[in-house]
Amino acid sequence: MASSRTIVIAGAGIGGLTAALALARKGFHVALLDQAERLEETGAGLQLSPNATRILIELGLGERLKRSAVVPSMLRVMAARTGRNITRMPLGQTAETRYGTPYWVIHRGDLQAALLEAVTEASDITLSLGVKVADCAVHANGVTVGATRGGRNADTSGIALVGADGLWSSVRARLVDHAPPRYAGRTAWRALVPAEAVAPQWREPVVNLWLGPDSHLVHYPVKAGGMINVVAIVSDDWNEPGWSAPGFREELLRRFELEGWTLEARALLAAPERWLKWALADRPPIARWSEGPVTLLGDAAHPMLPFLAQGAAMAIEDAAVLANCLAKTPNDPTGAMRVYERQRRARTARVQRQSRSNSWIYQLDGPPARLRDLALLAMGGTRLRHRYDWIYGWRTT
Repeated sequence: MASSRTIVIAGAGIGGLTAALALARKGFHVALLDQAERLEETGAGLQLSPNATRILIELGLGERLKRSAVVPSMLRVMAARTGRNITRMPLGQTAETRYGTPYWVIHRGDLQAALLEAVTEASDITLSLGVKVADCAVHANGVTVGATRGGRNADTSGIALVGADGLWSSVRARLVDHAPPRYAGRTAWRALVPAEAVAPQWREPVVNLWLGPDSHLVHYPVKAGGMINVVAIVSDDWNEPGWSAPGFREELLRRFELEGWTLEARALLAAPERWLKWALADRPPIARWSEGPVTLLGDAAHPMLPFLAQGAAMAIEDAAVLANCLAKTPNDPTGAMRVYERQRRARTARVQRQSRSNSWIYQLDGPPARLRDLALLAMGGTRLRHRYDWIYGWRTT
């Protein structure tokens, strides 16, 4: 029989770890399962806008994250061919004053490490690694999660199951469909480079966004300013699964040719010796992602392209809302899942759609690109930031 206060979470990524902490704070016991044998500090940098940092700080992670996070003073948007500034969107103290919490950039591994440290300190969270979730069965007492560890049975029971197992979610396949993600015709290349290896202007606490033909480039400092996170995105038809395929610098530089990109941008791309790449994919918004006491969270529910820098933030928001809903009706997890889904569906769908729209706006060429740049210039940085009030100003209710 399931414990009357146990929630099972499949997936110990950022969404799953955050949900575990949020639920434990509401008095639940959490059984957190992940198929990885160990949680490694991998991945690229992340932008944590105030809607996400607000939740992380409320969970008591503020001081841990400040050790490695960087507070960018602005988002600087530049033209790839000339290097000129198109617009500068103020962040830093002005964003914190407007939204009440800071805007951070951080390496994914540092965020995961802080979350994991808090999870291991929580007496009400049990983390089990090397556990592969295969199925689940809903019954009168809750949910039994069919899982294996090392070829042996590792079934777990609880009053509810949360699928936080990412883009290729096995829980989603059971609830919604078996259709594969849709590839976006974009490949993202990522690298970390020591700050001293790049030009001084790229060490500043700034999020830099270069807009070029069929490609764009994002870079900013992480690791308390000691490293520079570089992400280059190009139009492509390569669509292998996974997000850590090796990439070769010479191949990338051929995609950022001199006639389309300044020498300064190409010098930055030439600095890292090691590149990894992944094919970008998402799924269209869906009307339902819960069934009984089983639901989805983060990329399992609403995977999105990275062109609003909100993938991690939406998972963090999901975690806070889900914990609140279950805490209000702990004896009715099915009802709590319905409320959670209603509260999250429209917002996450809007972010998904805007992220996909930005994927082609960023990579325009010719007259359409010039019109885009003129529109950004006329809008100005402050008005541009105000356009994101609906994202950055969000609060749990």
